[in-house]
Amino acid sequence: MLLIVCLCHEVSSISILPHKHQTISLLKFKQSFTIHHSASSDCRESYPKTSSWNTSRDCCSWDGVVCDDITGHVIELDLRCSRLVGTIDSNSSLFQLSHLQRLDLSFNNFSNSHISPEFGKFSSLKHLDLSKSYFSGQIPYEVSHLSKLHSLRLSTFSYSKKLRLTTHDFKWLLQNLTQLRELDLTYINIFSTIPLNFSSHLTTLGLSETGLYGLIPESIFHLPNLEALYLSSNYQLSGHFPKIKWNSSASLITLHLSGVNFSDNLPEYIGYLTSVRSLSLSDCNLRGPIPESISNLTRIEYLFLYNNSLNGTIPSGVFSLPSLTYLVLSSNKFSGQLEDFKANSLIWIYLRDKQLQGHLPHSIQNQVNLTWLDLSFNNFSGRVDVSLFSNLIQLQQLSLSYNNNSLTNDDNVTLPESLVVLELAACEVKELEFLRSANQLEYLDLSNNKIQGRIPGWAWSNWNFSMKYLNISHNMLMTLDSIPLQSLVTIDLRSNLLQGSLPIPPNSTGYFFISHNNLTEEIPSSICNLTSLIMLDLARNNLKGAIPQCLGSITALYVLDMRHNNLSGNIPTTFSNGSSLTSLNLHGNKLEGKIPQSLANCKELQILDLGDNHLNDTFPMWLGTLPKLQVLSLRSNGLHGSIRTPTIENIFPNLRMLDLSSNAFTENLPTGLFQHLKAMRTIDPSKKAPTRRYRYYQDSIVVVTKGLELEVVRILVLYTTIDLSNNKFKGHIPSGMGDLIALRVLNISHNGFQGHIPSSLGNLSVVESLDLSFNQLSGEIPQQLGSITFLAVLKLSHNHLEGCIPKGPQFDTFEKNSYEGNDGLRGLPVSKGCGSSMMPETDNTAHVQDEESNSTFLSEFWNGILMGYGSGLIIGFSIAYFMLSSRNSNWLSRISEELEYRIVMRRQKKKRGHHRK
Repeated sequence: MLLIVCLCHEVSSISILPHKHQTISLLKFKQSFTIHHSASSDCRESYPKTSSWNTSRDCCSWDGVVCDDITGHVIELDLRCSRLVGTIDSNSSLFQLSHLQRLDLSFNNFSNSHISPEFGKFSSLKHLDLSKSYFSGQIPYEVSHLSKLHSLRLSTFSYSKKLRLTTHDFKWLLQNLTQLRELDLTYINIFSTIPLNFSSHLTTLGLSETGLYGLIPESIFHLPNLEALYLSSNYQLSGHFPKIKWNSSASLITLHLSGVNFSDNLPEYIGYLTSVRSLSLSDCNLRGPIPESISNLTRIEYLFLYNNSLNGTIPSGVFSLPSLTYLVLSSNKFSGQLEDFKANSLIWIYLRDKQLQGHLPHSIQNQVNLTWLDLSFNNFSGRVDVSLFSNLIQLQQLSLSYNNNSLTNDDNVTLPESLVVLELAACEVKELEFLRSANQLEYLDLSNNKIQGRIPGWAWSNWNFSMKYLNISHNMLMTLDSIPLQSLVTIDLRSNLLQGSLPIPPNSTGYFFISHNNLTEEIPSSICNLTSLIMLDLARNNLKGAIPQCLGSITALYVLDMRHNNLSGNIPTTFSNGSSLTSLNLHGNKLEGKIPQSLANCKELQILDLGDNHLNDTFPMWLGTLPKLQVLSLRSNGLHGSIRTPTIENIFPNLRMLDLSSNAFTENLPTGLFQHLKAMRTIDPSKKAPTRRYRYYQDSIVVVTKGLELEVVRILVLYTTIDLSNNKFKGHIPSGMGDLIALRVLNISHNGFQGHIPSSLGNLSVVESLDLSFNQLSGEIPQQLGSITFLAVLKLSHNHLEGCIPKGPQFDTFEKNSYEGNDGLRGLPVSKGCGSSMMPETDNTAHVQDEESNSTFLSEFWNGILMGYGSGLIIGFSIAYFMLSSRNSNWLSRISEELEYRIVMRRQKKKRGHHRK
């Protein structure tokens, strides 16, 4: 009896002591956090487990706490999804629970906490889960001391990516944790190759989007117990499918390698992975056909192969897989017809953007679980009746746009009310009655159809609180009095037959497109109630009256396009600091007055087109302070005066298109301006035509190139042009224009330019159109122009040019009209040959001196230059400067081109004399 009492006392003392200390430690840990009242969207069962912790009960009975039955030590702490908010530092009482075997703190908010090295002291720990709890900083090396770990989860969120693991620690982690079954480091910044040593016990390996690079070790595919492999979104990672059967083929359930570069065919033995339920090989540069063996994957539920170069027909076995729920094969090169769906388990069918043909299979109507069907951008043809989808009561998205189908409704049925997204662009839709039951629609695209008249009243009522995106562009709507949709964000009504006044959408609207209609009234000031407006496109209507001043005050506005209307009055002067405006297009109206200096507040502005108006102003050099301005068109206005040399440093640094044509600018061009146009002075061969800056809108501008007036759209920021034609500029063409080597189009025709064509224009190696016609240019055509290989249009007509027309690959293609009105020109095509030499045998310097003999000014200048030429060009300039500085302050701009020309001619003469010797 005494022995029994002693034993009981000993067990009691053993259990009571740890309970007391553990209770204190756990309560301190609880007190270091606050509780977030709202549940995390990532946790289905989120509740504050620690709220019930108190001393009235044994800590081993607390929610989330498990103790050892014999010793009483806390061995498990599960606080997953407990809404904890706070920090865990190295002094946390958590680390006093030294007997922990399982610790789960996932899905809480420990932002600003680093993973403490103290976690490495839990020597008995088998399961550690700190995932998605906003830890940051470096994962400590000490984690690799947890040699008994079976499961390690440290993944974070894709948008945070604040956790890092060094290459060295990554290798040690894998080398030391030899008992590891599960490793999840998803979204952690590792930036390493994949080590060769993995635990043979490994069943789950999660390394998606971790910055891995190099080659996937083939040994990974032969891990004997591997069930799930996640390596997706490591775009610098490449791999090869094993040439022999995988050791893990019988156990593998999940294989996610999307974004890994394979550049290979899908191997035939992919069909041997008979346990696979989820296969994701999208964006892997795969090619060739899908092997027929894929029909062996009878357990597969998710098949993602989109955005590859797979071709051939889709194997019929794919449509018979009994467990398949998600079929995503879009953006490949498949052809042929779509087979009948023999299984009815499908939830997603995503076959967008391919080359499939034939009729849609009627078996679609048997897919009773279908929620998403996207067959758009194929070559399907024939009539598609609405009844094919009317019984799919769970269908949420239906996309059939841009095929060769014609949607009919012979049975007068309606689409299911479950629809949220409907895309039927270019489906020959004529009426909307089939949508009467679809009262939950949020996204509707009926563009490029044959809808006439007006939108029925029941449609506005049904969609009043659900519709966010509505596209009915390119139809034949004639009347639209109002847009009563309270949740609307985007509405596209472009290219209809709408008349009358401008309908105003609800204040929630961010994108409003109604161009290419026949609206005729004034723009109501109530348009400014749309304070969230991002894009406003009213182009190509007949709107009249003034532009509401308040539009300039909408700081959220990115794009304002009102080109080709009948708007009058002044441009708004209310553009304010903080403006988001990137594109302002008011081309083709009747706007008057000055260019408002408040535009200088629009620091994001890239496109400014005020052309073809009645503006009366001088050149707005202050626009050059806009750091991102790429396109400036002021053509066809009443702008006047001289363009002065800029006094601001780094002016117009990104300008690529400058159109000042058809104004009344006078005097010489400032040579200093062309020294600042940095974007025109360099050619970036890597620069490609941009994708659309915005999904529903593309900037465009009218330019005159190759003798035609064209609208430049997608290549706008690549198309480098200067058009100064139809003004009253005079003086010499600045040689600095030859430094603008990125120019594609240069038009300075119909001005009063004099002197020689600068030989520096031969540096414009990519210029395609060069128009110097209708000026007072003299002398010869520089031989350097003959080497421009891209030159497709050359206009030198109606000047005073003479001498031989250069020979060259492009010059040989120009017609006589390129040179007409220059009586002194010789050679093809204006006359027969011009001698055997490419260069004239006469001394052009003497010719120029004869031409200028009546000018005391220039004679004195050339005497000064030639006096110093033997001692060096700078000395010659100095002598000339002192001789002439008292006479004319503009002397340098008048003779710089003459100097360049004379020196070139003198060197060529010396060279010819040397060859004769």
